[in-house]
Amino acid sequence: MTIHSDTEAAVITAGKSAIAAHNLTPNQIVELLDKYIIGQKDAKKSVAIALRNRLRRQHVGDDLREEIMPNNIIMIGPTGVGKTEIARRLAKLAKAPFVKVEASKFTEVGYVGRDVESMIRDLVDQSVAMVRSEKSEEVKEKAAALVEERLLDILLPPTPSSRSQEQDDEDESVQDEPGTAMAPADESDVSDALNRRSREKMLERLRSGRMEDRQIEMDTASENPGGMMQIFGPLGQMEEIGNIMQDLMSGLPRKRKKRRLSIAEARRILEQEEVQKLIDMDAVVKDAINKVEQSGIVFIDEIDKIAAPSTGSGSGKGPDVSREGVQRDLLPIVEGSNVTTKYGIVKTDHVLFIASGAFHVAKPSDLIPELQGRFPIRVELKSLTEEDFYKILTQPKNALIKQYKALLSTEGVDLDFTDGAILEIAKTAAKVNESVENIGARRLHTIMTNLLEELMFNIPESVTEEKVVIDKSMVLDKLSAVASDRDLSQYIL
Repeated sequence: MTIHSDTEAAVITAGKSAIAAHNLTPNQIVELLDKYIIGQKDAKKSVAIALRNRLRRQHVGDDLREEIMPNNIIMIGPTGVGKTEIARRLAKLAKAPFVKVEASKFTEVGYVGRDVESMIRDLVDQSVAMVRSEKSEEVKEKAAALVEERLLDILLPPTPSSRSQEQDDEDESVQDEPGTAMAPADESDVSDALNRRSREKMLERLRSGRMEDRQIEMDTASENPGGMMQIFGPLGQMEEIGNIMQDLMSGLPRKRKKRRLSIAEARRILEQEEVQKLIDMDAVVKDAINKVEQSGIVFIDEIDKIAAPSTGSGSGKGPDVSREGVQRDLLPIVEGSNVTTKYGIVKTDHVLFIASGAFHVAKPSDLIPELQGRFPIRVELKSLTEEDFYKILTQPKNALIKQYKALLSTEGVDLDFTDGAILEIAKTAAKVNESVENIGARRLHTIMTNLLEELMFNIPESVTEEKVVIDKSMVLDKLSAVASDRDLSQYIL
């Protein structure tokens, strides 16, 4: 059975950085990830399937839909091979609530620090912001028309002699009474017509953009409705108290003060006010919570840091509140539970959890068995080879060489790398990773910084050439001595 939507044939459009993931097939998701991440096909496939399964579940009948649970994923691999980058690119692809957290920042409930439920609260906040942004786009055109009217009222206030509709209706009723004489309204009619024509001309000038720099005086709301009041305290419960207090303060009427600002600035401020009036926040919150429950994604990085080594915790040191305690607190959330947020109760049964870790010291089997069972899909990311480093330097849209070229082009310098130079950089990175410590693609940043340090320092004063070519001999000259000396490499590369 095919469940492709009608729009999927043309989803990949050049120049678009964020495309709705629910419109993409797994192959298309992998193709987009390939633009930024080299290799790691297994991890990309698992993530792509997990994203596509969110759509497939929505097409399942009501009787079975609630029974289909997400297959959570653990990505295992050394640092610098693309685990976090996959999460970062996934966030840009997914038109779904997405939050990335570090497991090492959490502590067991009852201790100072963040409890694991805060990741769901962050996810809901992200979802509310996302839905509010979508609703803002829907009412933007209507808000723009209202802003124009408010700007016209500031630039050309209605004439004092103009009457409201209620006054007109009252006058008509008075005219109908016998023996009642009305004063002539010719002068006020002429004044109203003149004011109307002036407003039409002013509106035309506003729309043409000729008045954007003109200064006007208007009332604006203060940024902080509660004055200078802020909530300070440790993370955790105090954080929640702070959020609640901020929400209460935001409901109070804001102090308004007169400011002089350009029409361009005034338009931006007024548009925010009008958009806020047009948006139904109750509907936004309801839609946001539904998005979290049906398609939310939580990426838990550094999960190996909360895995106790094989020796366990029964060594007489007492409870480890940042390891086993966090795992115990994390378990019910991953299994599916109700989390209280400032927007209401949120169910986590169908939230997708993707975890990642290097697992240098601990192993995935060191996690508590119940938590292991909630991450059934395990993907191992491979260490990067010399060939991978070459591709990383040249192929991705944000390749390191392209970044340095763009930086120096702002100084009028055309930076170029020969193919031999790029191969030598890749070879050096692979060699140092093998001999010192494998930090993956991050090694390329260290090597490129050392290679180009002198050049970056001397531009633009000392280097006057319009084109600078980095060749193999220059790379060897700069890096060979350091790369060959292991003791030196430990401190420099």
